Amino acid sequence: MLIRYGYDITIKTAADMPMIVQMSARPERQLDLRAVEAFRTEPGVPFSTYLDRHGNYCRRMTAPPGEFRMTQDAVIADSGIPDPEGIDAEEMPIEALPDDVLYYLTGSRYCDTDLISPIAWDLFGNVAPGWRRVQHIVDWVNDHITFNYGDADATRTAHGAYQEGKGVCRDFAHLAIAFCRSLNIPARYINGHLGDIRVPPVEDPMDFAAWMQVYLSGRWWTFDPRNNARRVGRIVIGHGRDATDVALISSFGPHDLLNFKVWTDEVDEAGNIIPQ
Repeated sequence: MLIRYGYDITIKTAADMPMIVQMSARPERQLDLRAVEAFRTEPGVPFSTYLDRHGNYCRRMTAPPGEFRMTQDAVIADSGIPDPEGIDAEEMPIEALPDDVLYYLTGSRYCDTDLISPIAWDLFGNVAPGWRRVQHIVDWVNDHITFNYGDADATRTAHGAYQEGKGVCRDFAHLAIAFCRSLNIPARYINGHLGDIRVPPVEDPMDFAAWMQVYLSGRWWTFDPRNNARRVGRIVIGHGRDATDVALISSFGPHDLLNFKVWTDEVDEAGNIIPQ
């Protein structure tokens, strides 16, 4: 299957503003692209690219004063297979984990395990370890948090989401990740594109999505606390400890957001959107 994805974002700033943009498919998906991602700015500015410490693809540039528009459009090939499921996947003892996976056991800015840990052990400590315990966590978070775009809060942590019981997809992910880490299960935050592909469409405007990956039986597995479903067509943009590591735009100065549009649609060979 083919997926067309991209964005059209306009900001306004009063002075030159250095910024880092992280909204491109990760390097391992670049080979699936039908063509190079078409990235443009208005007005045009020079930019450079690099991979951050997590291997995420980043663009670095300086927005000039006034309105600054960024657009990107691409078509990517996808298997069309839902997220794999591993019912028998097991938790691993800490001493058996790879060195680079240990990084995803510790607390972070939005995954405040120091506050979440006693809650996690109280709720899930007696659940059989492995895939089923992670799924139990995802089920609980999906039931506990009420989704509403109007409840987005850039300062809300996992503990805040637990207390308030509301938020957006990043809050679902942060709470589930914090629960997993508190139980010594490595978990990392994922930001990416997830369209309403082969599922009933929703009325909310398209946006970027957040979910998580959990390390069981020697590999990373996808779990989606917000949707709580095995989905088709995920395009990973970045992964890290939490939303701090995969910020869409890291700006070094004040600015206003004037326009924000995202698309992620299944298309045919001619580029026509396939109705779901």
